[in-house]
Amino acid sequence: MLVAAGDIACNPINPRFNSQNGTTTACRQRATSDLIGALRPTAVMPLGDTQYQRGTYSGYLGSYAPTWGRFLSITHPVVGNHEYQSPNAQGYYRYFGAAAGDPNKGYYSFDVGTWHVVVLNSECKFVGGCSAGSAQERWLRSDLAAHPAHCTLAAWHEPRWSSGEHGTNPIFDAFWRDLYAAGADIVLNGHDHDYERFAPLDPSGRVDAQRGIREFVVGTGGDGLRPSRNIAFGSEVRANTTFGVLALTLGPAGFDWRFVPAKSGFTDSGHGDCH
Repeated sequence: MLVAAGDIACNPINPRFNSQNGTTTACRQRATSDLIGALRPTAVMPLGDTQYQRGTYSGYLGSYAPTWGRFLSITHPVVGNHEYQSPNAQGYYRYFGAAAGDPNKGYYSFDVGTWHVVVLNSECKFVGGCSAGSAQERWLRSDLAAHPAHCTLAAWHEPRWSSGEHGTNPIFDAFWRDLYAAGADIVLNGHDHDYERFAPLDPSGRVDAQRGIREFVVGTGGDGLRPSRNIAFGSEVRANTTFGVLALTLGPAGFDWRFVPAKSGFTDSGHGDCH
């Protein structure tokens, strides 16, 4: 099992921090981390904006570490825009260490079970871009070619497709095209503070039940929740009322997903087959 969510830990000086307990609408990093403890996953993926507001090292020690940091030994982090509000995301790279990859890149890959997992850096200006031909895009193509797994998952912070506050972002078109060409199955994102599940989509955003990639936006890790805007084509499920995590059970030929809420309310579940 792999558990993921982004947009997680409030700044300890936030007036709603409340000794890690937060309020009903903010700073719920303790509650979502308790879900991880109950699920006992193989891997944890914080999907960026892991420590507000500026990703300082002291902030990590005061808020992220006592909550999601309890699972640091199985964590594979994703860097977000708030991490780079500290110069060169130095607090993020110092806290996560080697698990975060090369501090000059922030992209890397690993295997979990029979799955190959690719972590990309959506903060393009800090790593020489995300477009076709950039160093990161060339690395992605090379990594996918070197790891022709039957099942592949990719994660980065800012979503390609979204109905949320920030919306759809074409800057990640090359990522989607490379992943689609390689037969990837799942993309995980955060950034928009809601939960959204998309139908399998091709690089043009058309539903492709045979080869399309299913995207999950999981910005429900604890900081706060925000409303959707224009509903993006291909969006199947949206929710912005419940903090929680996405639990993915990764099998040799497919996957099960389940959104696990921090309190009773919205949930979502289903199954997909690998390409």
